[in-house]
Parts: sequence; C-alpha cells; structure tokens
Amino acid sequence: MTKKGPVTKPGRRGAAAANDVPSKALTEDAVLDYLRRNPDLLTDNPALLESLSQSARFDGNVVDMQHLVLNRLREENTRLRDAHAAIVGTARDNRSAQLQVHEAVLQILAARSFEKLIHTVTADLPLVLDVDAVTICLEVGDTRIPRAYASGLRSIPEDAIERVLGAGRQIALASDITADKKIFDAASGLVRSQALVRLDLGPQAPKALLAIGSRELDTFHQGQGTELIGFLAKALETTIRQWLNLPG
Repeated sequence: MTKKGPVTKPGRRGAAAANDVPSKALTEDAVLDYLRRNPDLLTDNPALLESLSQSARFDGNVVDMQHLVLNRLREENTRLRDAHAAIVGTARDNRSAQLQVHEAVLQILAARSFEKLIHTVTADLPLVLDVDAVTICLEVGDTRIPRAYASGLRSIPEDAIERVLGAGRQIALASDITADKKIFDAASGLVRSQALVRLDLGPQAPKALLAIGSRELDTFHQGQGTELIGFLAKALETTIRQWLNLPG
C-alpha cells in the first residue's frame, strides 16, 4: 500500500508560510521609535536584553545592546558623581566663609575703643576674610574726616550710596568691575569684584557704607548668597552705634 501523508486543509499551508515571512510594516524605524517612546523596555526585561547581547557575540550585524546600556549607566554614574563633588565643594566653601565671618564679628566685638574698631575693620578684616580691601564710607561730602580715623574712613559725596546700591537696596554684589577710587582709595586699581553693604547708623549719623573688595573676579558676584555679609554688616553697625552712643 502507498503510505499517505498528512492531509492539509486548503489555505492552511499558505497561512503558515506567510507567518514565517517578516512583516514589511515592522520597519527598523518603527522599532527604534518604539524603543525611544519606551526607554525602560530593555531594563525592565533583562532576559530580552541578555538574548540580544548573546546574539551580538555571534552576529556582527547585531548591535550589542548590553554594551550600550552599560555605557549609558556609566555616563549617568559619572554625572551623579560630578554633581555630588560639586555639592560637597560648595558646602566646604560655605563652611569656610561662615568661619571667616564669625571670626570677623568676634574681632569687631573685641575692639576696646572706637579707633581700634575702625582699625580692625579696615586693616585686620581683609586678612580674616581673605580679601584685598575693606573700607567704611560716610556720606559727608567735603567734610574732613578726623585725623584719628582718616586712615580707615572714606568720605563720599551725598547720595553716592543710593547711586552705587540702587534705591532701597541694602547689599550689592558685582564682579569684573573697575572699582570706584572714592570708595577703595589706593586699592581701587586692584579690586575686581566687590560687596557693598548699607550701614544704618541711625537718624543722627551720616549714611554709611561697608565696602569689601577683592582682586579675584568671582569672589563676589550677582546671585551669590548675601546672608553672611549682611550679618557682618549688622554686627558692625550695632557696634558703631554703641561706641558713639547713637540712638537706634
């Protein structure tokens, strides 16, 4: 007898063959677009990633997806490490600035006379704060500063503080500047960044300004925090009021 083969229903074999042929609609661009819209697909399906990686070892035409993912993870790790280092560096700088200002305030409070106070601010604080010039400016116009204070106090024209600070502002920071000679005197040619702080000495005293200058371009700049500088200025103006018996 002749052995009969399996009976195939009409159209069944054609359908099976069609399933073995890759769909023309599923293009490479469509796959790439889907992966872009679902970036977690491969990381959420490690078995799929592993199978792709194994294929890459045997087929030079297949992209090693595991290698790409690992490179991306390395780049992300490097970015996070750099961000962490930047945060730590900023924290250290802030801590250093805080210690400098605290030491400056302690030296202001330790002054045993008004003359010593002015000398401490204008001669000692530059070393403490690691800057190049610290001056106290008074809006007294052409009035001469007493000889005892002439080396530390600067005389500036009326309304000069409003001009350099701006109306109503207490603190102004600036970088990459040409310093005002009336404010920094002989150090003006050296100063490239500055912090200017209004000093409120009361209604019976002239308007005053604390000026801190540095030769470094970025020691002071817009956007920088001003809390520590403001605290230093408050300590100074309070101490001056006490020495001169000025009402609040």
